[in-house]
Amino acid sequence: MRCPFCGHDDTQVKDSRPTEDNSAIRRRRSCPACGARFTTFERIQLRELTVVKSTGSREPFDREKLMRSLSIALRKRPVDPDRVERMVNSMVRQLESSGESEIQSRTIGEMSMKALEALDKVAYVRYASVYRDFAEPNAFTEFVGRLQLTAD
Repeated sequence: MRCPFCGHDDTQVKDSRPTEDNSAIRRRRSCPACGARFTTFERIQLRELTVVKSTGSREPFDREKLMRSLSIALRKRPVDPDRVERMVNSMVRQLESSGESEIQSRTIGEMSMKALEALDKVAYVRYASVYRDFAEPNAFTEFVGRLQLTAD
């Protein structure tokens, strides 16, 4: 593992332990060149996933990109970051165990919507406002109205 501070190629593992949900291994590392310490996370990857965009283009699945998009929707919401981490881990496991190596971006978007709806309604509406790309304010108002009807 390369040191993120000095770029030295060979770092030493000082401590390894599983994360709380056993989805990754947390490793404390030390650089013999500069003495810096840092943490890495090692995750099991069942298969290489490719995302097929609506335009037909393909790109490798990026767990961090999914995490960032959900974090933006959840910004300043009272949601425990560990719950978000578990939600993303669950979504990635579902995608990896689906048996498909190519996943439609629409599938990931719908999974995100469903997970956010269960986690936080405001974040769900925020995500939907970008994901659904409402062309008119009335369409957004109808969406929120339907959400209020199901909540009552």
